[in-house]
Amino acid sequence: MSTRTNDLGQPVGDPVPGFHGSVVPIGTTLEGRFCRLEKLDPIRHTESLFDALSGEGTESLWTYLSEEPPGSRAELEQWMDRASRMEDPLYYGLVDKGSGLCVGRAAFLRIAPHAGSIEVGSILFSPRLQRTPMATEAMFLMMQHAFEDLGYRRYEWKCDSLNEPSRRAAERLGFSYEGLFRQALVYKGRNRDTAWFSIIDRDWPAIRQGFQHWFDPANFDSAGRQKQTLAAFISAARQAADQ
Repeated sequence: MSTRTNDLGQPVGDPVPGFHGSVVPIGTTLEGRFCRLEKLDPIRHTESLFDALSGEGTESLWTYLSEEPPGSRAELEQWMDRASRMEDPLYYGLVDKGSGLCVGRAAFLRIAPHAGSIEVGSILFSPRLQRTPMATEAMFLMMQHAFEDLGYRRYEWKCDSLNEPSRRAAERLGFSYEGLFRQALVYKGRNRDTAWFSIIDRDWPAIRQGFQHWFDPANFDSAGRQKQTLAAFISAARQAADQ
């Protein structure tokens, strides 16, 4: 907390030298080792995304999203057409570089360049994407783009407070829990208390270092299993930065 005061003796925030606003994202392609993030395109992405999201066991993917699962390929294509035209949220298709197929989506939203704040959300990982290095890399690429290319100071993650997998994912990725907004939304006819998480720019260097250590091929055995968790690497990097 700031200890600065103005000429009247009132506490005021720390100065932010050189900050003149962040850059609005435009859907720049983000290239990683395992995945490529492309601005959502109904022509390129609908067919493979529908296939990835169809079948037994996929119903639970939609529980905490505002929309219902599409009943057909055409229905998803209609949603994709609308979503691809939006600027906020700005949707990405998550493409598996190995297969060339779109296997998930995510978006930048609540984009506030004058405040330097942006949120990642509307995340939908198909079973093919969940619990893979590709999923982690997709989140890293969006985070890195926000901080390093677009100059944001604050990166947010919000979820239904009852969505335990989302809360665990936020903590694993290095987000800090900020609190609970009670009765923040009504969706699908039910109440949502929203859990807020964030990463700010001064957190980013240690978090980035943690990701880089986790992605090191030496951290994975011959079966592709991690030897040390991402959370452990981020914690170690934060402790080193504090010393």
